[in-house]
Amino acid sequence: MKKALLTLCFAAFAFVASFAQEAGATAEKPASLAEITFDKEVHDYGTIKQGANGVCEFKFKNTGKEPLIISNARGSCGCTVPEWPKEPIKPGESGIIKVSYDTKRVGPINKSVTISSNAKTNPEKVLRITGNVEAVQEEAFPGKTSDGAAPRAN
Repeated sequence: MKKALLTLCFAAFAFVASFAQEAGATAEKPASLAEITFDKEVHDYGTIKQGANGVCEFKFKNTGKEPLIISNARGSCGCTVPEWPKEPIKPGESGIIKVSYDTKRVGPINKSVTISSNAKTNPEKVLRITGNVEAVQEEAFPGKTSDGAAPRAN
């Protein structure tokens, strides 16, 4: 019984000691010195027509002291598709994140793009696009009825 109790105490001590070492190892890791600064964080399309060009750009600069690495950029839905530089951005250099919005959808625009990077202050930055897509009015075609069918002879 004493051996079992002693073995159990030893195992518990080893278990606790292993977690203490892991916590100490992560605490010693230096923080990144990269920083990302955007010219704007919201792009307002205003009122645009259905099917119009839905591309906008967010310019940024690495204002830190280490290379900035953007690991991911994801839109809040499938209608918002971001493109970002895959190579590291050196300190003092700039880059562009291009966002394409599908303007086939009529109505208000209120979408976000989340940028994941190694920036010290804001490793997850949220950019927004806003505006309104207005439906294009269909023109009447000569020789057609209002339901789109050809007129009938009587």
